[in-house]
Amino acid sequence: QVQLVESGGGSVQAGGSLSLSCAASGFTYQIPSMGWFRQAPGKEREGVAAIGSDGSTSYADSVKGRFTISRNNDKHITYLQMNLLEPEDSAKYYCAAMYRMTASQTLGIRSTNFGHWGQGTQVTVSS
Repeated sequence: QVQLVESGGGSVQAGGSLSLSCAASGFTYQIPSMGWFRQAPGKEREGVAAIGSDGSTSYADSVKGRFTISRNNDKHITYLQMNLLEPEDSAKYYCAAMYRMTASQTLGIRSTNFGHWGQGTQVTVSS
């Protein structure tokens, strides 16, 4: 059973930085693509960043140049470094594992019916 646990959320002022981590367990011999998603109240869940099993990455236009996704396959941890945060980045952030998908395909996922998801961590950016 795949389990994902996010950490690192919190409150920060605009222009600040936060680093999120997603610790995974229960992976089989296959290495999934990993994605970070976010959902603000009243809004749809959206893909923020994703990284494939080959290390390829994909980002939402709104975070390009500010967010960086990375992974440590040995430790089964995926990271999201968020810089130059804006109030519009405020949301609950979720990580997800998607088997047999590329990074760009993972980024496009909206439904939690696909893959495995964590419980999320809150990020609040004040102006």
